[in-house]
Amino acid sequence: MKLLKLLIAAAAGLWAGALPAQTLELKFGHVGETGSLFAQSAEEFARRANEKLGARAKVIVYGSSQLGGDKELLQKLKLGTVDFALPSTVMSSESDMFGVFEMPYLVKDRAHMGRIENELFWSRLAPEAEKKGLKILAVWENGYRHITNSRRPINTPDDLKGIKLRVPEGKWRVKMFQAYGANPSPMKFSEVFTALQTGVMDGQENPFTQIYSAKFHEVQKHLSLTGHVYTPAYVAVGAKKWATLPSDVRKILEDTAKETQAFVYATAEKDDNELLGRMKTAGIQVNNPNKEAFVAASRPVYEEFSREVPGAKEVIDRALALGK
Repeated sequence: MKLLKLLIAAAAGLWAGALPAQTLELKFGHVGETGSLFAQSAEEFARRANEKLGARAKVIVYGSSQLGGDKELLQKLKLGTVDFALPSTVMSSESDMFGVFEMPYLVKDRAHMGRIENELFWSRLAPEAEKKGLKILAVWENGYRHITNSRRPINTPDDLKGIKLRVPEGKWRVKMFQAYGANPSPMKFSEVFTALQTGVMDGQENPFTQIYSAKFHEVQKHLSLTGHVYTPAYVAVGAKKWATLPSDVRKILEDTAKETQAFVYATAEKDDNELLGRMKTAGIQVNNPNKEAFVAASRPVYEEFSREVPGAKEVIDRALALGK
C-alpha cells in the first residue's frame, strides 16, 4: 500500500513538472474596428512583443471597444484591470495640456509631429499623464480628421450651422466645433454608426481609417476633406500596474512600442492614399473645403486654450515654430 502511494505521488510530481508555467497575460484594449489603424498598430505591436517575450508574457489585443470605450479604458488602466490602451482625443479630458493636439491645423505633417514629439511631448506632456496615474510608452497615430454628414457639403464653417455632430470625449474638440457653428455632442465611438444611421447625429469627424473601418461612409452622403486636426494616439499603461511587471518585460514592451511607430506611420500613409478612393467608389460625395476659412474661425479656440491652460501658449508657439 505504501509502495502504491509512493508511485502515485511520484506520478503526480512528474505530471506537475510537465505542466508549463502560467504565462502572464497582458490585455491591450482599444476602440478601433477590425482593419482600422488602431487594430493594425496594436496587432503589430503584440506580434513583435510576443516574439521577444517568449514564455514570460503575452500581449492579447481586444479591439472594437470589447473592454470599454476610451474613458472606461483609461479608468481600467488606473485600476490595473487592463494593461494597455490606445487613447487619442480623450487624453485632453485627463490633462488639459493634451489639448494642444486639439488645436486646429497645428500639425503640418508626420515629420512636423516627429519634431513636436522629440522636443515637446516627452518633456511637457508625458509628465502630465503621469500625474494622472498613466504612463505613455510611445506616440502612435489616429490621423488627420475630416467631416462626414448626411445633409450637405461642408465648404466653410458656416455650413456647419445646425449640424448635429458627434465628437470624441474631449472638451476642446467641442469648443472648436462650437466656434465653427456646429452642434457638437461627445459620444462613444462604438455608438456612432447607429447614431448616424438613425439620424440621432447628422455627422461625425474622424480619420479615413476610422471612417472606413467603421463603415460610416455607408450611412453618410458627404465627406468634406477639412483635415482640421491631426490626432496622435498614445500607447498608455497604468503607472501602478506597470511598476509591478518585471524590469526585463517592461523594457521589451517599451522598446517595442517605440519601434512600432515607424510601422504605424507607414501604414497610416498607405491608408490615406487608398481609403479615400475606396469611399469614393462606394458612392460618398467628396469636396475640398476652404481651409483658410476654417483657420480664421479657429483663432478664438487658440486664444481660449492659451488663456485657460497654464504654460499652453509657450507649448503652442514652439510647436508652430517647429513647423516652419
